[in-house]
Amino acid sequence: MLKHHVVPEEHFAALGSGGGGAEAAGFLARAQWSKHVLLVYGVVTASRECGHEEAGVAARAYRLLEEAQRHDRAAVDAVLRHPAVGAWAWRTYHALATGKGGHSPARLAAVAAAAAVRSGMDFTAEVRAEDGGVMLPSLGRAACAGGIALVRRAGGPAEVLSGGQAIRLPDDPRHDAPGWEALRHLSAESRGRAVTLCVDDLDPYRMPGARLAAERLSAEEIETWRAALVSAWELMVAHHWTIAAEVSVATRVLTPLTDIPGDQISGSSREAFGCIALSTPPDAVAFALTFAHEVQHGKLSALLDVVPLLLPSPGERYYAPWRNDPRPLGGLFQGAYAYVGVSGFWRRQRLLERGEAAVAAEAEFFRWREAAEGATRVIAGSGRLTPHGERFVGRMAATLAAWREEEVSPAAIARARRDAADHRDQWESRNGLTPPAPGDVTVHG
Repeated sequence: MLKHHVVPEEHFAALGSGGGGAEAAGFLARAQWSKHVLLVYGVVTASRECGHEEAGVAARAYRLLEEAQRHDRAAVDAVLRHPAVGAWAWRTYHALATGKGGHSPARLAAVAAAAAVRSGMDFTAEVRAEDGGVMLPSLGRAACAGGIALVRRAGGPAEVLSGGQAIRLPDDPRHDAPGWEALRHLSAESRGRAVTLCVDDLDPYRMPGARLAAERLSAEEIETWRAALVSAWELMVAHHWTIAAEVSVATRVLTPLTDIPGDQISGSSREAFGCIALSTPPDAVAFALTFAHEVQHGKLSALLDVVPLLLPSPGERYYAPWRNDPRPLGGLFQGAYAYVGVSGFWRRQRLLERGEAAVAAEAEFFRWREAAEGATRVIAGSGRLTPHGERFVGRMAATLAAWREEEVSPAAIARARRDAADHRDQWESRNGLTPPAPGDVTVHG
């Protein structure tokens, strides 16, 4: 009998206030694991029910997953929690359910093979190559020419056989070997709290639709990211401890995006819970801010899979002070929640800065608190919130209202209002529309 995840009231209240900590984030991570399990099973059943030509491959892969789970449950869990597995399963199940195609159920064989490799069991699996290699999600990629490869272990190291060649995986597949490109890991520790994140720069499903880096990070680039994480983690543990606690349990993967000079970007996806995509972090503060921003998106997306907060929207578009395009209500909600986190980050960070940097940090706090509060009022007045949504947004509003009492220098306020006005002017020029003032509801486009 299937059980439903029910959000404990204390977690719901803490999440609505913009935080939640390790316990709430851990609850959401467990719910997402359940979602991945159901999606994988859905791929198998949907491919069989629609008579897909790969249904037999998917069924055999599922049996291998079951066998690996009996051998080492933790190994299977680690693979099923990997964000790219969730994204593949989500897209493939929906393609099968809608008859649109475009995603392969047979990729479950690669998922099962990765779990079997992790478990240490002997096995044999036929896996289809894609883009010049066999991707074993959460582990890495073995180079091969194409077609079908055999992934196996028979009393020794795991290996991938293809075209008469054998690629032997190292005992620790997190390290490169001839013909094997590993998903590398970055670790940091501060004041007794540690984090380890996988850098997924190989899997085609690592962040669907993002501006992904074209090449795998070099060894030198990996060290740049490692050093940035160490510095950011020290900052977060010391001064942004709630964010650090949430990241430590809910974030598993970093995915590099294409670097463009002067343009620091990041993103996340509801399909790939636990993954943060970002361009190369220039410093500890920027990296920590990225975590503060994207962990909010991850929490809200995961919560929406458990509790409906919004009713269907008829298609209105809204002004978002952090975007250049009109946004649907769901997008505005995501942005407002993210900027509660951003505001909270700058609320603390401004106390650590000095001189011009302190004024800039104060301005960031003031600007994004005002922006998030205005957007939250619009969401509250939209008429599209469920009862749970009304309570959640009420918590957001209460947090932002309390921060209104924080003292901010006149120079910072002037700077924040100037930047906000510039954005509004540019938005109007770009979209040819007039954005609503706080309390108004929609921009029709």
